[in-house]
Amino acid sequence: MKVKFLVAALLVSAAPIAFAQTAAAPAAKQVPQTPEAWLARMTDMTQNMSAYKDPKVFVPWLNAVTEPGFYTTMGLHMQDPANWLNMMNSMTQPGAYTNVAAFADPNVYMKWLAAGMDPNFYTAVLTQMSDPGKLMRWMMSPMDPKVMQMFMNTLNPNVYVKWAMSPLDPRAMQLMMAPANPNLYMGWLGASMNPGSYGDMWKGFMNPATYSMPALTMPTIPAMPALTMPALPAAPAGAAPMFNPFDPNAWTQMFQIPGMPAPAAAPAAPAK
Repeated sequence: MKVKFLVAALLVSAAPIAFAQTAAAPAAKQVPQTPEAWLARMTDMTQNMSAYKDPKVFVPWLNAVTEPGFYTTMGLHMQDPANWLNMMNSMTQPGAYTNVAAFADPNVYMKWLAAGMDPNFYTAVLTQMSDPGKLMRWMMSPMDPKVMQMFMNTLNPNVYVKWAMSPLDPRAMQLMMAPANPNLYMGWLGASMNPGSYGDMWKGFMNPATYSMPALTMPTIPAMPALTMPALPAAPAGAAPMFNPFDPNAWTQMFQIPGMPAPAAAPAAPAK
């Protein structure tokens, strides 16, 4: 019975790792492995959205933020003003715009659609809180030395000295001078005009160098055939003469009253 329980615990704890290993090798190297590395990424406004863009990164991120060591490490980092200055300086970088603009890439949603049809993804997500080792770590978290250190820092004078001296930190000076730096606005403008900020799909669509106008060729119009009037058939012998609209006598004969003699024909001109 103990062997079965041990095997089940190993399978549950290995599910997130198995799902994350299905990603490409270069992408897997970029995933943080320690709480300190995850905090450095999550407080960096130029890359803190990476967990929401790729399910392969979301699974190890969810595994990290459900560990008690993540929050004890975060408590210690919050007591250091240098970490706050690093986070605020990252907000002024053009990469902060690129970090959010990447959600315009349809490939992000295609990855999540594929993950929604992958049973390994559901297994990796649903087993995060059912890991017996993780539950044991939460129960033992009050005994973590980092928790003791976090509470003892409230009595440490060096912590208050750091906060008192933080306005003289070069990173604080950089943050205060950022609004007067023209490169700040030019960098953000360049990031907004860069097709690479919106994903790989939009690079060719938004790049003017790829635009091309097809050559316009006028279609050849076929020659019109010569128009020839058909010959009128000859009037049969003894038939009434054809009505001539330009002859006034023809109109008078058309409206002749019955019983009245027909108008006399015009006399011929005398021969000279």
